[in-house]
Amino acid sequence: MTYEYSWGTDMGFFSIWHWLIVLLMFAPALVGIAVLGFQRSVIVRHEPSGLLKKGFVGYSLTYLFFGWFVPIVRGEIGIGLLHLVLTVMTFGLFQYLVMPYLYNKQYTTRLLTSGWQLHDTESNIAYAQHKLGITPDSLFA
Repeated sequence: MTYEYSWGTDMGFFSIWHWLIVLLMFAPALVGIAVLGFQRSVIVRHEPSGLLKKGFVGYSLTYLFFGWFVPIVRGEIGIGLLHLVLTVMTFGLFQYLVMPYLYNKQYTTRLLTSGWQLHDTESNIAYAQHKLGITPDSLFA
């Protein structure tokens, strides 16, 4: 008895349906990277103390994979707990579809509004200002 395999007629191998499911799973990350770009770090400095820290701009693959742990690791315990509650309430959609797009910009903006200043190369500062929507005129207003 001979067995003839016909590609795509059963679900035994990667069919088109498998690829569509994989594409749907990665669609938020692909769209986020296409729109916001990959996550990049920018060094920020706290002027009164001289401490240096990393701020981030762009799509956060880190948040996509690790979720509410990211704010906790970055020292934002309250924000992390709030994100945990919202993630549980939305069955993970908050972590998967919303925050990877927003978290890096929100985190860096919170740093800049609490006394930290961009302190990196000119090109990184210009990139961060562009991604954060900061104009050079607004820095001195």
